[in-house]
Amino acid sequence: MRSDDWYKGKDRDSYIHRAWMRRGLPNNAFDGRPHIAIANTASDLAPCNSHLNEVMEYVKNGVWEAGGVPLNMPAVSLGETQMRPTAMLWRNMSAMATEELIRANPIDGVVLLGGCDKTIPALLMAAASVDLPAIVVPGGPMLTGTYKGKALGCGTDVWKFSEELRAGKMSEEDFLKSEQSMIRSRGHCNTMGTASTMGCVAESLGMTIPGVAGTPAPDSRLLQTAQETGRLIVQMVKDDRKPSDVMTKGSFINTIVALAGIGGSTNAVVHLLAIAGRLGIKLTLDDFDKIGSKVPLLANLQPAGTHLMEDFFRAGGLLALLKELKDLLDPTAITVTGKPLVSYLDDAQIFDETVISKRNKPLQDSAGIAVLKGNLAPLGAVIKPAAASKELLKHKGKALVFDSIEDFHARIDDPNLDVDKDSVLVLRGCGPKGYPGMPEVANMPMPQKLLSQGVRDMVRICDGRMSGTAYGTVILHVAPEAAAFGPLSLIQTGDVISLDVEKRTLNVELTDEELNSRKPSQKMIDALAKPDRGWQKMYVEHVNQADTGADLDFLVGSSGSQVLRESH
Repeated sequence: MRSDDWYKGKDRDSYIHRAWMRRGLPNNAFDGRPHIAIANTASDLAPCNSHLNEVMEYVKNGVWEAGGVPLNMPAVSLGETQMRPTAMLWRNMSAMATEELIRANPIDGVVLLGGCDKTIPALLMAAASVDLPAIVVPGGPMLTGTYKGKALGCGTDVWKFSEELRAGKMSEEDFLKSEQSMIRSRGHCNTMGTASTMGCVAESLGMTIPGVAGTPAPDSRLLQTAQETGRLIVQMVKDDRKPSDVMTKGSFINTIVALAGIGGSTNAVVHLLAIAGRLGIKLTLDDFDKIGSKVPLLANLQPAGTHLMEDFFRAGGLLALLKELKDLLDPTAITVTGKPLVSYLDDAQIFDETVISKRNKPLQDSAGIAVLKGNLAPLGAVIKPAAASKELLKHKGKALVFDSIEDFHARIDDPNLDVDKDSVLVLRGCGPKGYPGMPEVANMPMPQKLLSQGVRDMVRICDGRMSGTAYGTVILHVAPEAAAFGPLSLIQTGDVISLDVEKRTLNVELTDEELNSRKPSQKMIDALAKPDRGWQKMYVEHVNQADTGADLDFLVGSSGSQVLRESH
């Protein structure tokens, strides 16, 4: 055991290590038993993860049962709905802190408890860097809430209701009353937003016990799986099965297929690129288009469809969906059990074809993330066709440019704003460096004057992100971002922008000479983040662009589990 290096021996150092840990541990805790950390992101300020302390207790039971020693290890928790300016600003910090805690402590393996959007990606990045045996227990989605007899999609209906309120189609009383019904139980968003997507991603990567993704947070089967996970991680330590054994290029291929089939969040793209970067796996934006763009959409889930995660789990879940796509999967990619992911598909079954479609009756024939390139996005931008308006997937219109989020809020509802339904809304200064942290603002609200005319979607372009629960014809993750002085920093209101998703192009109708003759918008430069201390300063100075995962440049790659030995 790796932990033996701390606990074995009769010298002063091993004495100290053992003595300080004898606070209820049995005498044989130091006799070569695997010590298992439980990286626990439970926090009252991350409400979607607040139930993970209970999940942890069941993991502990399983670890004890299998002969290991379980140890709670609180990890930096990121509450998506609570943190300002954006939880994404701290994904890399959470990953770095968890990585160092895993490496520094006398542990042999780690169970990763996450739920809310950034916690599972951060934990996977950390585990990939240290490469000790690791396994994920996703916290699971909340149960379906209802208002006036209709199901509420957490996140997605917030966006819809807020637009209806601004359009005068929904009363303020109804808007505020719906708030009390939106969050029915413990767990994360019940749409196929980023949290649900990353739970499915963890499973398709092979990093969970197969079949757990999408288990509702209040479902007793989540606790049962947590206990099974505790038993399994002890065996993984004995077998020395590590993240690098499980998360191979084949696993990422399977995950891109799964991402398309479930209509998953665009945020998964930056997270998967970052995780692959920690493992030294060559994964690019083009892989998402090449592998996933022709995969059919089979999950009828909000925001791309109508149902919610409780329905998805009831209908057969991820394994049932992947069974329909089995021929597209890499058969060699294994899971934490040591068996291939595809070996778990034979017994999977679709129980409700209104929620999970058969391959021969897809919701959409080609639904994967589309990667756009052109003189507006030389390094790429992404769009989720499954959540877009079909009539806008090929579009030409005049740009209406906003130089910051503040600029957008100040002008978007101006009744004199020069905008029509064919305009292209452009919001810049919201990329990894610019805001900083790449906030979820790309799905800009419609101008109020157009809402009153019935307009509910327009082409929107941004170097930031959007919530996985959001919808619309939104082009995001534009790279290089405006703060890195990419072409987006040079666009002016009135420039004609041309979008063709089928051809994968995004261009402004200007010659190279015309673009190069311009200087970046001074108004945008003045609005950019300029932190002078702490994490934000480090982040802005070292964060990579979205097309490679927005990790910090000095964190790319793995550093292993070795640590210097101290001497007391």
